[in-house]
Amino acid sequence: MKRYIHFYFQLLAVALLFLSSCVSHPDVPYSSKETKSLPDIFPDYCDVTVPYNIAPLNFMLPADQYEECVARISTPDGQQQTYGKGVKVQIPQSDWHIMLAASKGKSIKVEVWGKKEGEWLSFNPFEIHVAEQPIDEYLSYRTIEPSYVAWDYMEIVQRNVTSFEESQIFNNAITSNERAKGQCINCHSYQNYKTDNMLFHVRLSNAGTVFVNDGKVSRVNLKRDYTISGGAYPAWHPTAKLVAFAACKTRQAFHTANHNKIEVFDLASDLILYDVNTDSVTIICNDSTLLEVYPTWSPDGKYLYYCKTTPLPEELRDKDIRFTYEKVQYNLYRRPFDLATHSFGDEELVYDAVSSDKSATLPRVSPDGRYLLFAQGQYGCFHIRHNDADAVCIPLDGQNPSPIDLSKLNSKDFADSYPTWSSNGHWIMCSSRRGDGNYSRVYFSYFNNGKVEKAFMLPQEDPEHNNVFLKCYNRPEFMVEPVKISVEEFSRVFDK
Repeated sequence: MKRYIHFYFQLLAVALLFLSSCVSHPDVPYSSKETKSLPDIFPDYCDVTVPYNIAPLNFMLPADQYEECVARISTPDGQQQTYGKGVKVQIPQSDWHIMLAASKGKSIKVEVWGKKEGEWLSFNPFEIHVAEQPIDEYLSYRTIEPSYVAWDYMEIVQRNVTSFEESQIFNNAITSNERAKGQCINCHSYQNYKTDNMLFHVRLSNAGTVFVNDGKVSRVNLKRDYTISGGAYPAWHPTAKLVAFAACKTRQAFHTANHNKIEVFDLASDLILYDVNTDSVTIICNDSTLLEVYPTWSPDGKYLYYCKTTPLPEELRDKDIRFTYEKVQYNLYRRPFDLATHSFGDEELVYDAVSSDKSATLPRVSPDGRYLLFAQGQYGCFHIRHNDADAVCIPLDGQNPSPIDLSKLNSKDFADSYPTWSSNGHWIMCSSRRGDGNYSRVYFSYFNNGKVEKAFMLPQEDPEHNNVFLKCYNRPEFMVEPVKISVEEFSRVFDK
């Protein structure tokens, strides 16, 4: 038996050697001119901290400035290899994961050369620090055009972040027909990062909320006679078959001169609780004079956090919200929750954004319960189009109210929104429009006991992908496993 095992590993080593020999390993330039600067690579992976199970951090030099690129990558144990074809550096997954394993808790050294107008230039080396904590293996996001005035094809996609494998969860075309055209799909959500209990919304034709309950698929109408709408912005209770939603009357405005371009606001919004097992909806809070939105649970399920407006000045209360939306601001609150009775206690202010002339939205509590992460802009509840929007993180211990420094996560001039935690609490993910201001991309930052490292973009097999992919990554969510139900199986609930 041992002989067969030994033979197997010999074959495996030969196979890996063969695959490696199929990859072009260019020579380092014999002579070059020093630039004394870091390379202008895209994506920017200079001096980032990454998980030890991330996909290869492929990158490129600007194609309009350089003709060729060569990178030499070295690990702490003495491994060294060169890569480069044209202006791109694309590393085989097998090579990369060997490098990560050898550098766990340490750093990979990267040296880059670029050929410009026939002359080789050498840049300052940089490091890729490899954390000892992994990232969740999967994430999901909706892909959609950056303008919501009109849309056609839309899909919810899942991506394996340890590789480049990507597959559909659902698309809005599979249930369309001549009678029922046009469908918006959004708000994918999971219980405890797992996919046996999950949901997503379908709006317009064939509207409803698609639930997966212990692997069984159904479509539910969450609108009841006593609610103002169906559910939106879901949050699964961590242990019970309960989902908190906002019930909203939402509108959009589209600007030609305003630099924020698109505004999404609520005419009314309440919070509701849906019991998956009994198909029942109860009201959490529904103050008709205020707006409540974006519920999220503490990891122990004992508190429900959410956003709520403060009263408008009296002279603005009867005005059309299309002309007062810049005065609408939200604070963060929470209510205790009794799982035995499904009842909520008194409201408690958690974060007063309005006193600083700000508006807080999209709260998420860290898995250890120690930190509250949210998006913040000057006004409103929909910051994905607000250029001043940033992610904010505050401790929940009550002893240190000062926000955590997230300057290495946030961009300076573009919207950073949808911040969320990995299941181990060591990685923050956000959707950011940095770069061109139009297309949102996924970024990660390492979070270690209140310290945040430089953000890096979700790696792609072709580093040019995020320059040519003309859709946004909307509402990215971490998952510890893929969705196991096929697109076709999901579509069957629309035939009933």
